[in-house]
Amino acid sequence: MNLTVTEKAGLRLVEGPPGEQLMRTSDDAVSLVEACFSNMSLRALLYAPNLTARFFDLSSGEAGAILQKLRQYRIRVALVCPTGSVQFTERFQEMANEEARGQHFHIFESAEPAREWLTSGA
Repeated sequence: MNLTVTEKAGLRLVEGPPGEQLMRTSDDAVSLVEACFSNMSLRALLYAPNLTARFFDLSSGEAGAILQKLRQYRIRVALVCPTGSVQFTERFQEMANEEARGQHFHIFESAEPAREWLTSGA
């Protein structure tokens, strides 16, 4: 996986490249887990293009499988997905709203607020 490691507030973040697909299937989430552990980080900043083609269609099961794998290893994920860049299904939007109340997954318009969230409540 083509990931970079950055630091903010003394914490390491594993970050995907803004315009590149990293995951072709939900099984590729394991590579993200490995990258986080290799870099001693439990925080990942991803961009919408980093995810599988059907991630934003909740009926595909891809979002559930990926997020469950990351949650299993306590990896917090901030997703940069500007409004209008991706079409969410209604069910995906409901899931994202529910997830936003927790500390594992949140969607942001830009990278800097995503980094702030990842490093808050460390």
